[in-house]
Amino acid sequence: MASYLVADSGSTKTDWCLMRKGKKPVHFSTQGINPYMQSKEVIVELLKKELPWDNAKYKADHLHYFGAGASNPEKQAFLHGIMKSHFGIKKTEVQGDLVAAARALCGDKKGRVCILGTGSASCYYNGKKIADQRPSLGYIAGDEGGGNYMGKRILQYYAYGTFDNELKIAFEMRFGNDLRQIINTLYHLPNPNRYLASFVPLLKDCRGHYMVENIIEDCLNDFFHTSILKHRNSWNLPLYFSGSVAHEFRDVLENLCGQYELELGKVQKSPMEGLIRYYKGLIS
Repeated sequence: MASYLVADSGSTKTDWCLMRKGKKPVHFSTQGINPYMQSKEVIVELLKKELPWDNAKYKADHLHYFGAGASNPEKQAFLHGIMKSHFGIKKTEVQGDLVAAARALCGDKKGRVCILGTGSASCYYNGKKIADQRPSLGYIAGDEGGGNYMGKRILQYYAYGTFDNELKIAFEMRFGNDLRQIINTLYHLPNPNRYLASFVPLLKDCRGHYMVENIIEDCLNDFFHTSILKHRNSWNLPLYFSGSVAHEFRDVLENLCGQYELELGKVQKSPMEGLIRYYKGLIS
C-alpha cells in the first residue's frame, strides 16, 4: 500500500499534502522555496522550522516535489538532496512546477500549460510529459504576466507620477509614501520577486479604474506575445492556466483568448487539488 507526500512550491508559498489509503489527506503549508533565490542552509532551516517531519507519525513511501526553479537538472539534484535528507524518503522525485500544473490540469490529455503566479512559465504537454518548454529569464529579465512583472509596473506608475490622485492615495495607504524605503527594501532584502508581487493586491482592490485595467491587460498581453502566440499549437490545443494571478484575472484571460481566437481550458489557483486526484488514483 503506497503513500504519497506531494509538494507544490512557488516562490511565495509551498503546499504539502500527505495521502494514504483509507485516510483523509493531511495538508501542510510553508514558505515558498526557490533554489535560485535561496541557499541550501536557508531551505534546510525553513523546513526544520516550518515542517519538522516525524516519520513515525507521518510515514510516506513516495515524495513528489514540484517547484519553481526545479526544472533545471542541476537545481533538481540540489533540491533532491535536501528533500531526501530532510524527509528520509527513498523514492523522491523533484520536478519543475510546470509538471505539477500539467498533471493537475491535463491529466493524460494534450494542452498548452501556463503558470501565472509570482512568476510565469509555459509549455506544451503531450499527455505524458513536457515536450516543449519556453525558457525562463526569471524576475529580472522575464516573468511576463506574473505577479512580480505586474508589481514592477505598479511601482513605476507610482514613482514616475503616472497614477492619478486616486491611485496614488490607494498605493500610499497600502505601502507607504517613502519611496526611498521601498527601493531599499526592493534592492537589499531577500526575495525581491515576492516583494514586487506584493503590490498586486492594489490591482485587485481597484478593478474598474482605467489605469488598473490597462496594467492588467498590458502585462497579460505581454505574456501572450512572448509565450503563447509564437507557437502554432496554441490554436490547436486548449490553454490551461494555474496560479494566483491567472485565477484573480481570469476575465482578462478570457477576453485575450477571445481576441486571439484561442480556446481557454481550466484555470486554477493552485494545482494541489488536481495533484491530489492524480496521486489518489495511484494509491493501491
